Amino acid sequence: MLPEDAVVERRLHPVTSLRRAWAPIAVILGWATHDPGQTQRQLERLTATTLLIGVAVIVPAAALYGFLTWWYTRFAITDTELRIRTGLVFRRAAHIRLERIQAIDVTRPLLARLAGVAKLRLDVVGADKKDQLAFLGEREARALRAELLARAAGFAPETAREIGEAPARRLLRVPPGTLAGALLLTGATWGTLLAALAVLPVLWAWTHSLWTVLGTALPMLSAAGARSVGRFVAHYDWTVAESSDGLRIDRGLLDRTHETVPPGRVQTVRIVEPLLWRALGWVRVELDVAGSSNSVLVPVAPRAVAESLVARVLPGVSVPSHPSLSRPPRRAGGCVPLWWRGYGLAVTDAVFAARHGLLRRSLSLVPHAKVQSVRLTQGPWQRLWRLAHVRVDTGADRTVTARLRDAEEAARLLRGQADRSRTGRRDAVPDRWMAGC
Repeated sequence: MLPEDAVVERRLHPVTSLRRAWAPIAVILGWATHDPGQTQRQLERLTATTLLIGVAVIVPAAALYGFLTWWYTRFAITDTELRIRTGLVFRRAAHIRLERIQAIDVTRPLLARLAGVAKLRLDVVGADKKDQLAFLGEREARALRAELLARAAGFAPETAREIGEAPARRLLRVPPGTLAGALLLTGATWGTLLAALAVLPVLWAWTHSLWTVLGTALPMLSAAGARSVGRFVAHYDWTVAESSDGLRIDRGLLDRTHETVPPGRVQTVRIVEPLLWRALGWVRVELDVAGSSNSVLVPVAPRAVAESLVARVLPGVSVPSHPSLSRPPRRAGGCVPLWWRGYGLAVTDAVFAARHGLLRRSLSLVPHAKVQSVRLTQGPWQRLWRLAHVRVDTGADRTVTARLRDAEEAARLLRGQADRSRTGRRDAVPDRWMAGC
């Protein structure tokens, strides 16, 4: 183990000082925009000479602040932890245990890409907020990420530095045309447009005011467009690759993000089928990863390709087909008319699978080893129809529910799932990085 005086502290990239120099200026701009009228009156009282003097004082002061905050921000890697020290006036020291690191993402905002730097964001078990190192040179960021993952996997410091980034094999790339078409066929986009078509004629007949109609239409259409365009920009050039440290996701048109789905950390997988996608055979795959912000595995893909990716995230799991899912008994229509037909359930040797949704179908898969608790709930109306819900809680603070099952079947599911969860946790392999190394 390294002695304390042998730990070498490192600084971030010098361009970080420019980023942090904006903080004082942002405070001033925020104060100015809070009360524009008062700000304008104050500016009218100042002469040109006073303004120049103010700028001559503020800009160097901001530059000095940026430099000092960069100078006093350091990080170091020991045998057991990553240490980050920040703060000019109020000091903060973060000690991150290496074995508790779940994922390390490399992000490159547009301006950072132009400057040749990148940001490391760390997902740590038990931490609600991500720690980050912003900014590092691109090569340094990737080398540091590889070293931290290697150390988290138990490699010696000397070996960890030599391993480098594990090679990856590309599995999927979402073409921009497919992504754009999928976004245009989502219910949210069409729902906003249909709402506009329904509301605007009524508003015109009621007010006969063109400005009122435009004032209502523009925000509604802008919201629909902004959501679609925003998701297109964020999901552009979505690529999934397989490596020994997990499935890697690269995405983004302006800001490029390099994420990793940690092996063995996935708690739930959801296969989502919007109504307008079904004719094209497209699905969306979402994830629940304990302690991580990773929520999408692939924004749109053919069902067969999506299922092959699910098999890599959940080894040994096959996705149940819709015909194999058992529906609730017909008397469930007394509790939820029509919509009960969208519910389904399948329990295999590997997963607890529950489906809900009639127009937008969502199939949730929970490996038995990831089940934290299982509950049976039954309201008075459900008791009248001899029905019950079976709720499965996962380590990502999410619940998957098998809805409106026969009460006797639900009781059997409750007992059987408890046994399957104990067996699954006993037989599960340890969650370790770089299992293939």
